[in-house]
Amino acid sequence: MDNESYLSDENIVKLFFSRDENAIAQTDLKYGKLLHTVAYNCLNDDECAKECQNDTYLETWNRIPPERPKMLRAFLCKITRCIAINRYKQMRAKRRVPSELTVSMEDLAYTLHSGDATDAYDAKELGRVIGDYVRSLPQKQRYIFMERYYMAGTVTSIARALRLTESAVYKELTKIKLGLKLHLERNDIYL
Repeated sequence: MDNESYLSDENIVKLFFSRDENAIAQTDLKYGKLLHTVAYNCLNDDECAKECQNDTYLETWNRIPPERPKMLRAFLCKITRCIAINRYKQMRAKRRVPSELTVSMEDLAYTLHSGDATDAYDAKELGRVIGDYVRSLPQKQRYIFMERYYMAGTVTSIARALRLTESAVYKELTKIKLGLKLHLERNDIYL
């Protein structure tokens, strides 16, 4: 199904505001595969990913209204990611197998870590500085950073999406991490 056969985000939000249950069906039709992928990348478990996807629809139903998201896709992905991370923490407490989220976060933590970031610098300010850095990246690098560290995508899936080799993605990730470290140091943040 092509994009033109989906309802616009604005119309989907209107359905939520009118409390029309078709809002969930339309959201699933348009964003279901993406939300499943976000959850699966965090959990590496198809059933848990489906549960997170359904929990996202319930959370969205509860939040719209009163919220009126400007970017529905980002709003949904953020909800899914938060739900999946919470589920991941529960699973990890039960000592289940780590997922791509573990790998990507450990990779980024290795770049940034030499102590607790919240002890080294106010977490909110750190987030702002990292956000500034990510927004300054060229589009391709920004995509790679967000897919790897926010969406917990695999290097293979990123390479496939950008039609690059995995080696090229790893090289870009290395450049991005080095650039981030330098950006933090320029902002007097030493972790």
